[in-house]
Amino acid sequence: MAGVAYAVVHSDPPDVYLADDIQVLERLLALKLVAGSEPHQLPQGVAATLRNALLDERWGDALYEWIEVTGMKVDVYTSLEIHTADRLPPDLIGAQLQFTPLFKGAS
Repeated sequence: MAGVAYAVVHSDPPDVYLADDIQVLERLLALKLVAGSEPHQLPQGVAATLRNALLDERWGDALYEWIEVTGMKVDVYTSLEIHTADRLPPDLIGAQLQFTPLFKGAS
C-alpha cells in the first residue's frame, strides 16, 4: 500500500504540504515555514533559537517552537493511503458496490 504524509497549514488561504513520509515532511515544513520566517517579525531571541534547531537538524523542535511563537495552526497527518487505478479498477466497481451499505437489502 502506497501512502503519503501531509500537513495542512491554516493560513489564508490554507497551504497543504505533501511528502512520501513523516521524516521528509518534517524537513519540508522546517524549510518552508520555519526557515521562511522573517527574523524581524519574531520575538527577541527566537530567530537564534530557530536557527540553532535547524542547524542541529531538530526539525520537529524547530517547527514546534515556530508554531508556539506564530500561533499558526498546523495539522500533520503521518499516513494517508494513495488510491491508484490498479487498486480500484473501473471494471470491478460494480462488483464492489453490491457489498456497500447503500446496496444492502436493495433488490
